[in-house]
Amino acid sequence: MSIEEGKKAPEFTLPDANGKSVSLKDFSGKNLIVYFYPKDNTSG
Repeated sequence: MSIEEGKKAPEFTLPDANGKSVSLKDFSGKNLIVYFYPKDNTSG
């Protein structure tokens, strides 16, 4: 699946740094920047 700049992001749920599930819909009505990066070569 490709994501295009300016288009609506697909719905997803992922764990935060504390292991709590966070969904994109949790931020409905708010401005949000979502930054994706590959896990390899990082401490994540």
